[in-house]
Amino acid sequence: MKLRRVRVDGRLAIQSETPDGQWQPEPDARPLGGAPFSAEWEAAAADAHHGHLLPFQPLSFRDFMVYEKHAVAAARGLVRRFHPGLHRLAAAVEKASGRPFPPFKPKPLFYRQPIYYMSNHLSFVPSGTPIAPPGYSRALDYELEIGFVLAAPLRDATPAEAAAAIGAFVLLNDFSARDVQRAEMTSGFGPQKSKHFASSMSATAVTADEILPRVDALSGAVAINGTIVSRVSSAGMRWSLGEILAHASRSEQLLPGELFGTGTLPGGSGMETGNWLRPGDTLTLTLDGIGEVEHTVEHAT
Repeated sequence: MKLRRVRVDGRLAIQSETPDGQWQPEPDARPLGGAPFSAEWEAAAADAHHGHLLPFQPLSFRDFMVYEKHAVAAARGLVRRFHPGLHRLAAAVEKASGRPFPPFKPKPLFYRQPIYYMSNHLSFVPSGTPIAPPGYSRALDYELEIGFVLAAPLRDATPAEAAAAIGAFVLLNDFSARDVQRAEMTSGFGPQKSKHFASSMSATAVTADEILPRVDALSGAVAINGTIVSRVSSAGMRWSLGEILAHASRSEQLLPGELFGTGTLPGGSGMETGNWLRPGDTLTLTLDGIGEVEHTVEHAT
């Protein structure tokens, strides 16, 4: 079932899509995590989004990295743009060995357990909102991800219990300031100002019963100014969504409304493909069966 939010008499209300494509009132908010925020706060927050609406306001946001292929390609792209000398060396090593340059591979912890960072759940903007790079960055990038929200609480869950607690899926976009990110990653504290300024999600969410059975077979695309620059697939996760959530719930209480991301699908970022964003560009991300995110890029504030 596809869900969205609309304004009705000054308040936000959930609608569901009928089989014939019509929208009707939807009384059950549980797939979207219920209502952790007051209606007044939600309406006030929505006023800042140029008339566009999120399908729900996340209670928190943990972003994982489950695609080795993305990690390698992103590291290669980062070096290509910011360290051209090292890029030439790495390219020569890869050509001679037929394997990824060893420093481009994820750290060993990636292979032992799901890894993630906590981002800013209050900086989400809806699809359609104009986006500007932060004033301290000249390298704005996007990340096409699968997002999923809890409909039930979890603590010390098994992977099966954890997967059953997923309420709905969205297309998630994790904006990134790449020229700031590298230094932050080497600090030992992970992403900070390189990530926390903005994220976005599709205007629609789709209930887990429709997406979870085929979550490893989703496809999507990245378009800039109407031209498709890359296509993505959800195949190849290192960890299942159940394993991701089970790990997050170890000795920690998770609540309905908390949002999780898979990390970037391979090919879903400009750093991988060389398709960086510039002022005036229109970015369109799509994920078949879930939704779309579109933003026009403005000049830095």
